[in-house]
Order: sequence, then C-alpha cells, then structure tokens
Amino acid sequence: METRTVVLIGFDGVTALDVIGPLEVLTAAQHYLDPQSHAFRYRCIVAGITRRAFRAESGVMLIPTNTLRELRSVDTVIIPGGMGLRATKVNEAVSQWVLARAEKIRRIASVCTGIYGLAPTGLLDGRRAATHWQFAADVRQRFPGIDVDSNAIYVKDAKMYTSAGASSGIDLALALVEEDFGAQVAMQVARELVVYMKRPGGQEQYSEPLHWQSRNDSELADVATWALAHLRDDLSVELLARRACLSPRQFSRRFKAAFGEAPGAFVLRMRLDAARSRIDSSRRPFKQIAASVGIENLDVFRRAFERTYGLSPAAYRGRFRSVDARGAGR
Repeated sequence: METRTVVLIGFDGVTALDVIGPLEVLTAAQHYLDPQSHAFRYRCIVAGITRRAFRAESGVMLIPTNTLRELRSVDTVIIPGGMGLRATKVNEAVSQWVLARAEKIRRIASVCTGIYGLAPTGLLDGRRAATHWQFAADVRQRFPGIDVDSNAIYVKDAKMYTSAGASSGIDLALALVEEDFGAQVAMQVARELVVYMKRPGGQEQYSEPLHWQSRNDSELADVATWALAHLRDDLSVELLARRACLSPRQFSRRFKAAFGEAPGAFVLRMRLDAARSRIDSSRRPFKQIAASVGIENLDVFRRAFERTYGLSPAAYRGRFRSVDARGAGR
C-alpha cells in the first residue's frame, strides 16, 4: 500500500495530548485497513523545529524523528497547541514553514491553540475556524479575518481543519480517518479507544457546567448544584426561589444575572444533558430516560432534545452509540 506522511509538529511547551491524541487515532487506524479496499496508509512523523528532544507543558519529553526542514512530501500536517507556540521564535518557524508548503499539502489542521501557529499564515482568512472557547475572543481580536466558532468541536473549511480543546484533537483525527478510509474504520478506532466517533453538540455542553460550578462566590451556586442532583424533582422557579430564600421575581432576576439564562432554561439544559448521557450509557427506552430527568411527556422531551442537539433521541442513539447498541430504545 502507498504511504502518505502525516506530520505532527513538536516544540518546547507543546500540549502533549494535542500530539499524542491524534497520533494514537492515526496509528490505530492502520490496524483496520484492508489492502484490497484502501489505497494507502499513514506514515506518522513527529517533526521538531530542531532534532533536540522537546518538553511538553506537562513535563513529558518527546523526541522528534525529523526536523521540519528535512521533510519533503507531506500529505497532512497537524499543528498542536501549547504555550510554547505563542513564543515569537517558535511561532514564526511553524507558520512560515506551513505557509511555504501550503499549496503542496493536502490537509492542514490545528488542535486547540495550535490555531496561533496557523492564523498568521493568512490561510484561515475568510474561513470559519474553531479553537478552545477560552481563547476564542483573543483569536478574533488578533486575527479579525477569521470567522471563529467558539462552540464547534472541530471545523472543516476546504482543506483547513481546526479544533477546540486538547481532547478535540481526537475528534478531528477521527474525522480525518473517516474521510480517508470510511465510517467503518473510524468507528472501529473510536471503539478501540473508547471515545465517541462523533461527539454531539459543541464545547458549551462541556465548558458551561464547569463554568457555573466554579462560581463559588455566587449565592446561587448551591441552589444550582442541588438542582443538578434532583433533576427528577419539581424544579419550578417557586421551589428554587424558596431554597434560595428569595421571592420568585428576585430569584429569577439574580439567577439570570449570575448564570446568563433564566432558571427554566438552565434546568431544561441540565435535564437534556443528563438525558443525553443516559442515552449514551444505557439501552433504556426514551420514555424512561425522559422521566428519569423530570420530563414526563415523551413528545416534549423529543422536541426539546432535537431543538438542542439537532437530532432526535433515536437518531442520536443510532449515530453515537456503539454498533452493538444501535436500535435500542426506538
């Protein structure tokens, strides 16, 4: 089989998972390739700016197999993130190398803050791109020509691929595998690594719960935490207001100021997120799952779920659960 070179760029201060996550996905894919069905396989290379070993932010030492200057034919390049990439010397070395070879590279990708090495090339100007939600505003300010999507897990725009936080490099790599070898190979890799083949929703479903849980200075944090543990119970504004020792009007006003949404919207979002998790992890009928999070009407649950995630519960289960679990609960 023909080999195609996939380069992951290494430098001091890299985020190790940005390198290792995609590398594990691409390596695992080789186990499932059929020489009769697939025309090529990957040759994965970790390339450094120099040949010296480089230290990740976590302290892990990685040894490059090549330098960027030594590389000739490159099919796909993946730029990981990390504090080191924002150092001027490293940033210039990476962005200049990518720009000089961009026309001959089939796909160019960044993981998380790897966008800081890609954005200066101008290759993302006029394109939609993803990055970690914490850095989205900064990227927009520094590179106003880029349409930054702060919620997407990953974005493909022509041959440019960008992704969100460190773990989203795995999502992006699975998308590359699916594109090259088909959904069956990508699903087998996802199952081997015990990850979603395609994660539903966007970054907000992962970042926002952590965001509000960390607001220990808010007088309403305890009420929100209590509600999350009692999704099956009555979570009306009146009941929550009583727990906060406020009138319903005061509670609603202060809750929206603290959390950016009305109490009812917050509760529904938490209920749907819990339901989504239960669909992932069980074969229970949807009516039972809906009731377990406090939504007794199945039609109401289905409509709210589809409005939030863009898929019906049945379509979600069919797409995101493992192959052996498909069909359950329909």
